[in-house]
Amino acid sequence: MKKPPMGFFILTGLIKRRRAVSRLKCGHAFRKVGVMSDRLKELEKKIGYKFQDFSLLRRAMMHSSYTNEKHLEKYHCNERLEFLGDAVLELVSSEFLFLESPKVSEGELTKTRASMVCEPALAFCARDIDLGSYLLLGKGEEATGGRKRDSITSDALEALIGAIYLDGGFTNAKEFIHRFILTDLEDKKLFFDSKTILQEIVQAKMEGAISYHLVKEEGPDHNKSFFVEVLIGEKGFGIGEGRTKKAAEQEAAYKAILEIRK
Repeated sequence: MKKPPMGFFILTGLIKRRRAVSRLKCGHAFRKVGVMSDRLKELEKKIGYKFQDFSLLRRAMMHSSYTNEKHLEKYHCNERLEFLGDAVLELVSSEFLFLESPKVSEGELTKTRASMVCEPALAFCARDIDLGSYLLLGKGEEATGGRKRDSITSDALEALIGAIYLDGGFTNAKEFIHRFILTDLEDKKLFFDSKTILQEIVQAKMEGAISYHLVKEEGPDHNKSFFVEVLIGEKGFGIGEGRTKKAAEQEAAYKAILEIRK
């Protein structure tokens, strides 16, 4: 019997090695997916809602930095769910305020709603359920503290609302919003005009002028984050983060109010 040429053995060896590497990669990928699924099941227990379509929850936790890094299509990230969740949240919060405050004007209702669903307020709610720890982030976003970034966690919370709405309908989404967002409203009202409230507190109880200083900027121009520190006199009272300088100033003022109230 004629022996196969040497090239045959070399090619066969290469194929076997590639298959082995492929199995290792697949095994790692499945283990990673399995770990992620276990983590998301923890989140289900925490929020008291079990998804019929588990992929919706996974997508709600998938940040655009992760899909970019994995070369996935843009629509795989949580931005579309965030868009939907934002609309559901606005409707539920509007209904809540309309029924709870029958004598309040449209302008005041609008102000209050804005304070309840603004980025810092939603990030505050997201921290209550440690939502940042369940996110799928790209390595760069992970390294720069993305899990604690208000813009990311607030968006993820809206995406989660959108996912619950698609999976379980309006009633389940409404129940989630009432349980995790429409609570502690007195504290959350401070988010809307913290700078004015801080000014009033300082004028009545403290000495020194209030000033806001830009500490740093992070991210590309289309998705920039600003970090602003508020000082009373020469003492720093808090650093806020936001997608605009104004939003960062509001959060810094809010943190200063909490610090003064201690």
